[in-house]
Amino acid sequence: MKAAIQTTWKGNLTFESMVGDHPVVTDAPVSIGGQDAGASPKQLMLASLAGCTGIDVAMILEKMRVKFDDLIITVEADATEDIPSVYTAMHITYTFKGSGLDLKKLSKAVELSHDKYCGVSKMYASFLKMSWEIKIES
Repeated sequence: MKAAIQTTWKGNLTFESMVGDHPVVTDAPVSIGGQDAGASPKQLMLASLAGCTGIDVAMILEKMRVKFDDLIITVEADATEDIPSVYTAMHITYTFKGSGLDLKKLSKAVELSHDKYCGVSKMYASFLKMSWEIKIES
């Protein structure tokens, strides 16, 4: 199975990638000559991880009949100071909001995402340290 996208230069340091039927604009910050017209490509790696695991967790919890009011996923990454700067570790915080949430079931859903279903998590874990935690707010 192959995957592909097409990316088009929009001028200066701005590019537009068609991801399925969705345009994704990337750019560099003004401080290095960009226009800040889009997301940083490297930060999109964090968003990709959050989106991938988030979809898994939501689907798994729905199958487990676990209802929650909200889920906020925060991904923090450690990067080298070298050029090119690369991520060396990522930490994911899952903040669930709701009442009567079962930590054991939430943990099971997150574990299944990381260990079995989320391809982004699996790829990243092959070259950097991954960790996660769960927080519950009412």
